[in-house]
Amino acid sequence: MATFVLVHGAWHNGRSWERVVPLLRAAGHRVLAPSLTGFGDKAHLLSPEIGLGTHIDDIAGLIEDEHLDDVVLVGHSYAGMIISGVANRVPNRTAHLVFVDAMVPEDGESAVDVLPVTKQLIDLAVDGWRVPPMPEQPPLGLFGVTDPNDLAWLRSMLSDQPVRCLREPVRLDDPAARTVPRTHIHCLKDRPAGITRRPVPEGERVRELPTGHDCMITMPVELSALLLETA
Repeated sequence: MATFVLVHGAWHNGRSWERVVPLLRAAGHRVLAPSLTGFGDKAHLLSPEIGLGTHIDDIAGLIEDEHLDDVVLVGHSYAGMIISGVANRVPNRTAHLVFVDAMVPEDGESAVDVLPVTKQLIDLAVDGWRVPPMPEQPPLGLFGVTDPNDLAWLRSMLSDQPVRCLREPVRLDDPAARTVPRTHIHCLKDRPAGITRRPVPEGERVRELPTGHDCMITMPVELSALLLETA
């Protein structure tokens, strides 16, 4: 039995994994899909002080508090920053990193460094610190989601993202973290302009899904199958 910790991306919350969690559990694995501070059941904690470090603390703290070992850390989008920082914090507890259409930083980089188009979103921040969710972009939909029912569900879980999450650099200074196996799951369909992807280092596994960015909503069965390869 593996332990999966599923970390949602910017603007989302833990509910975004609801179609994946039961599939992994049905295969016999332990699965946790928490909402980060400021989102979902923790939305009341949203503030300008919340940054990338807050979210790294969330997940590292969960792993330590629950005494989890051999964790498969799965990060979607912005959460690639988070799982990188968590693995740097607790490499001995991390069995695998899975970047789901995610940012993959180097030491000292912020989300803006990894994906410069993020700066355009920061420029739209409300009150100087709240970045609204990306707008729907027909025919691409919202985060690649186009089905009307799925869109309604997705909109119900989206909320603002603190600017500090996108500007704060990640610390990746523990060589042990670089020995943790990595898988990159790339979503290939309808990528918006300005969204770029860095080359994957040699030796790291790459899998692909023919869908948009929020593959946990649009292709949960296929995504779960890829995640189970890492267990």
